[in-house]
Amino acid sequence: MTRFVHDEFAKDYLEELLKPYGEVKSSSKISGEIKEIDVLFTPSVQQNSNLELLGLLGRFTEFPAILEPFRNAASDDEICDCIQKLLEVKALLRRDAKANKIKLQESDIPKLWVLTPTASPALLSSFNVNQKSGWLPGVYFLGDALRTAVVAIHKLPQTPETLWLRILGRGSVQSQAIVELSALPLNHPYKQATLELVYNLRENLRINQNLESDDRELIMRLEPLYQQDRERAKLEGKEEGKQEGKEEGKQEGQQDLIIRQLNRRFGEEIDASLIERIRGLSIEQLQGLGETLLDFSVVADLEAWLNQQAG
Repeated sequence: MTRFVHDEFAKDYLEELLKPYGEVKSSSKISGEIKEIDVLFTPSVQQNSNLELLGLLGRFTEFPAILEPFRNAASDDEICDCIQKLLEVKALLRRDAKANKIKLQESDIPKLWVLTPTASPALLSSFNVNQKSGWLPGVYFLGDALRTAVVAIHKLPQTPETLWLRILGRGSVQSQAIVELSALPLNHPYKQATLELVYNLRENLRINQNLESDDRELIMRLEPLYQQDRERAKLEGKEEGKQEGKEEGKQEGQQDLIIRQLNRRFGEEIDASLIERIRGLSIEQLQGLGETLLDFSVVADLEAWLNQQAG
């Protein structure tokens, strides 16, 4: 269960960071045996200079990219599965180009970035990886034809350039990244949205009974930050008009996040009538739905929950 929680966080987190720069598709299905790409990113035609704010992650997404984040260390079989997804996407693009009688440009084929919290020397050696000039330590490239790199997050240097990737690490790596995130200026464009996603992760972890030590430490690390953030929000919200706007923005953000999670949970977009009912929920009800949706198996479970709230 906790792995699913972290998977959902990683997809929401990457989508939140990358959506200003292009099209982001999470849990994107590909042909053949049913497989899902965690995050498929296509940059906007007009490049956005602000992409450099994302540091190393921004470099990954200058061109089409497949991002496959792992909570636990990726195994060789899992990396091979990711490569297979990339090859299937490439084959689909080639078929489409042939059908439309156009030449497939090399720059239109995504590159695969496997984001793993750790990677052993034995695993890296098994793929015969190499480190390229101009790239930071921790980024290991396979042969050029495979268009793939394994990113060992624990090997990345502790610099602002790697912050947005280290948020997806584990243990002390992730904890340190969260400390750096909280120290960013209040007006940083990604600080508050990222903190809200991290706080949502904290809430989803707290309802689980069997937590790993890393998760317990993460909750403990986030607790004082969460309380400080909420206290500051209360102080900033003394002016009634500002507070109302803040609450409306927070509520709308929670609505969008939960709708994305539900679409991913069911593997399809939920009906417009259900979306309308979700947008009519209070903040307290939205928080309750965020905790409960992990137990939903079919859309009928969501409908039953909404009916219970209305009753």
